[in-house]
Amino acid sequence: MSQAEPQIELVEGDITRVAVDAIVNAANSALAGGGGVDGAIHRAGGPEIMRELRRIPGGCPTGSAVATGAGRLPAKYVFHAVGPIYRDGKHGEAELLASCYRKCLALAEEREVRTISFPAISTGIYGYPIEEAARIAVAEVRAYFAKPAAKIERVIFVLFGQNAYGVYQRVLND
Repeated sequence: MSQAEPQIELVEGDITRVAVDAIVNAANSALAGGGGVDGAIHRAGGPEIMRELRRIPGGCPTGSAVATGAGRLPAKYVFHAVGPIYRDGKHGEAELLASCYRKCLALAEEREVRTISFPAISTGIYGYPIEEAARIAVAEVRAYFAKPAAKIERVIFVLFGQNAYGVYQRVLND
């Protein structure tokens, strides 16, 4: 674990094992469950999470997020964020990805969350280049912490693999 800033931490590992108030899930717009982070969260959290998601009509649009309880996860909430599928960077992908982070931070504020963990949203099967995604994620979290009334105390980026960890570490140190 590396602490680049007092409020931002990096962890390489399994997001379902990090104890926080809210875990961010990289979800699909149908909120139907899937592979990667989404699958891991549903497996570890249990069926209660999916039961709650089924009560949300119409799914969730790209660039937004919805909240559920966390089931058996070491958290109070799961924020299901729908990141963009990366095409070529010329179809609003950066704004949609930034919007995911802003929406999750707003959900956290509404629920008085003090600690939140994020995966590298959209960098798996959705194909977002990791360096660009890391720059957007870190910029949004830093912008949040620059607000005088920021209530969240700690943001943890939980990254899968040494490559992702290294990229986020470089971006944090830039």
